[in-house]
Amino acid sequence: MSTAPPSVTAVLGAGSWGTTFAKIAADAGASRKTDVRVWARRADAAEEINTAHRNTRYLGDTVLPANLRASADPAEVLAGAQLVVLAVPAQTLRAQLRDFKPLIPKDAVILSLMKGLEVGTDARMSQVISEELEWPQEKIAVLSGPNLAMEIAREEPTASVVACSDLATAGWIAASCTAPYFRPYTNTDVIGTEIGGIVKNVIALAVGICEGKQMGDNTKASVMTRGLAETTRLAVALGGQAETLFGLAGMGDLIATCSSALSRNHTAGRLLAQGLSLDEVTATMQQTAEGIKSAQAVLDRATKLGVSMPITENVVAVLQGTISVDELGPRLLARELKAEGVHTP
Repeated sequence: MSTAPPSVTAVLGAGSWGTTFAKIAADAGASRKTDVRVWARRADAAEEINTAHRNTRYLGDTVLPANLRASADPAEVLAGAQLVVLAVPAQTLRAQLRDFKPLIPKDAVILSLMKGLEVGTDARMSQVISEELEWPQEKIAVLSGPNLAMEIAREEPTASVVACSDLATAGWIAASCTAPYFRPYTNTDVIGTEIGGIVKNVIALAVGICEGKQMGDNTKASVMTRGLAETTRLAVALGGQAETLFGLAGMGDLIATCSSALSRNHTAGRLLAQGLSLDEVTATMQQTAEGIKSAQAVLDRATKLGVSMPITENVVAVLQGTISVDELGPRLLARELKAEGVHTP
């Protein structure tokens, strides 16, 4: 792979995070005139990006760089791309990859921004990419960390992690998306990085429910801390590294997602606590809260591995209607007394 930064970066997905990452890539590549293209499912969204340099549905009045353009035609977006960034809903990824596959240049590096497990297979997004595209592992990477899109779009300083089995590839991607307000670190722990980004959504649902029920900061801090412990247990059981979960892809992402009103999963939890149904939550938010989609898959994977995840288990029970949101709080820490530790269920 060439060490030169990409001259063409394609971002598939024009939601809040996809558009924000495209802005990062365009700002990072402005001096070298990197061509950043975004695939938008809706033609009117592509037109707004091209003519008004805005994506008002997701990013309000944020002005997008001149070297960022959009199209509803994936062939046009993907032509000649060296870096292909995937930012579509996790549960639609497999089907969309089948459409994108013939259009993706064979030497491209693939970067996933998605944080979810596929329902039915319990597969991580990098696994879905590998299976559907038949791409080499050293050319598949993931980006995770505290990635609240609106804050980054406002150019508030943020650090994140690019993970790839090949550290040189991770470094190449990091160099292509380093902007004055966005600092990517690198590692080779794809599993740990993905699991941190997946499970924190489930924990954020729990914290959002606690906040919606007007529980205090002690409760929320307790759920977050024990949530990090069960996230780490799952990551290690899958082959990830514990230290990854104590960095940006674990603790960093968890804090941001559980604490911010900008977090979709935190917001979804609060709405559930207010008595809205799952359908009403989705309609109110008009965005995907991946924790709702992925919670069952996380629990299924943990059960198969014999990993205890009591917070996740209770969140799934709320989502399935087995217990009410009023019952969740008391159950979150209702475990037999044990010593504290990452390996403590």
